[in-house]
Amino acid sequence: MWKLRKLHRKAAQLIGSMEEFRLKRREKEKALRQARRDKQLVSKRLVLNEDEEQLEVSMEMTTGERDVVGLFHQLQHSGPEKEVHLRALSKALRDPPAQLTFIKLENSIHLLVGLFTGSDAQCRLQAARCLHELSHSPHTNVAAACLPATPYLLTYLSGQSTKFTELCLYTLGNLCPDSETVKEKLLAQGVIPALASCFENQKHNLAVVEAVGFTLSQLLQTNSAAEKVIPMVLASSLPSQLLSVLTPDPEFGLGPVIECAWCLHYLICSSEDHRVLLAHGALRQCSSLLVTLGGAVTRGNKEEGVELLIWPLLRCVGNLLPSCPVEDLRSQVGDVDLLVALCELVDTYLHIQPALARETAWVLNNLTAHSSELCSAVLTFNLVQRLIPLLPFSQGINTMVLRILANIAHKKKEFCIQLLELGLLSALCATLRMTEPEMVTLSLDVLFMMIVSSPRAAEQFVRQGGLSLLEAIQYNSEGQLRRRATYLLEQHLLTYRLMENMADP
Repeated sequence: MWKLRKLHRKAAQLIGSMEEFRLKRREKEKALRQARRDKQLVSKRLVLNEDEEQLEVSMEMTTGERDVVGLFHQLQHSGPEKEVHLRALSKALRDPPAQLTFIKLENSIHLLVGLFTGSDAQCRLQAARCLHELSHSPHTNVAAACLPATPYLLTYLSGQSTKFTELCLYTLGNLCPDSETVKEKLLAQGVIPALASCFENQKHNLAVVEAVGFTLSQLLQTNSAAEKVIPMVLASSLPSQLLSVLTPDPEFGLGPVIECAWCLHYLICSSEDHRVLLAHGALRQCSSLLVTLGGAVTRGNKEEGVELLIWPLLRCVGNLLPSCPVEDLRSQVGDVDLLVALCELVDTYLHIQPALARETAWVLNNLTAHSSELCSAVLTFNLVQRLIPLLPFSQGINTMVLRILANIAHKKKEFCIQLLELGLLSALCATLRMTEPEMVTLSLDVLFMMIVSSPRAAEQFVRQGGLSLLEAIQYNSEGQLRRRATYLLEQHLLTYRLMENMADP
């Protein structure tokens, strides 16, 4: 299975030891991705300086302790110490107040840009680090101040140094969310073609591919992405490039796959026309990877971070399904492999990550709502027996599972009879007692379909004490619940009710 390869990133504060530093960096990165699973979260990333990872970091120096004003004046004069001053400045710029102080200095950004585009390679690198520190600022006006550097950041994406390219990518990605002006300028300067070209040239480089994915995801989460960014992305080579990363490859690592999967999710959820992505095979590719992950998880292979890949893949598949013509569904998602994989994922994450289990059940719901053939497969391959025991669970899992069973019952009368034989009626008697109105409503709907489909269902329901359950709902509930219970009692179970009344002394 994949290994989640860690890139050199770090949190904004120095800590007591490099080992603790790396641990905190990994935990923060994981937390950021986990936060993104439930909502679109624009985050920033700080690339770890290579020299800081290899050399001892001075623990006596606290962030912001350096005098940015003094360093700025020293940099204005030529000399062999320029690289040293830039290195010191990049560390000083980790302090948010120091960032504000620096951008207020006259010509400070232009000085950095001059060094960033100069002939001295080491000064160029250190100036890039200074710009990167500024891009990580919590102050939104800092991003706008960095605008003079963006054309050169884009130009360097086609450079030879992968480390330098990676640094430029994360700097661009950090600048995107803070300012609509910055985003507009980047689009006008050709950020989308630049990212596509960088992706193509560096497609075999793990770190750069992940950095491209991060920067693109930042652009896709801006307020006007649907109108201005997504059309450009769909018209470029990026969709096919993103999908190419989803090919299962143990050597490719989880990091870039996660970033590209989130990009696809943002593309899909922010637009209504999915024809381009379907034509590129997005549904087929995401489904295939989910099948692979489901199989790996079943075998007990739960690599760190794998659930952070499952989240966006589930959302991609679930949101693409309604746009896929029914006649093409089989070629896109296969026969039963995806259904089995999804059931495995529900079972695996039911107790440890209920929200992920619910999200998986949502995809199963969309699959069964979309296709009678897939509903038949759920019955044929004994998957109903795995779903019914999930009905007592809360946190939205039970309602989603009951919707799946309702989809199956709705498709054909024969399916209702099969559900009856598999013991669904007994489970419905339990769900009708629940306090959740949505569960009771769904239970009444499924019960209605089963009773209409087979007289045997009505007889079994009465034998299991179903009449008293409906009468309790009729007298203790209001609105739709009362009306539905009354309709079932008076229109479909009246004979049984009269017989029961006559039997009473």
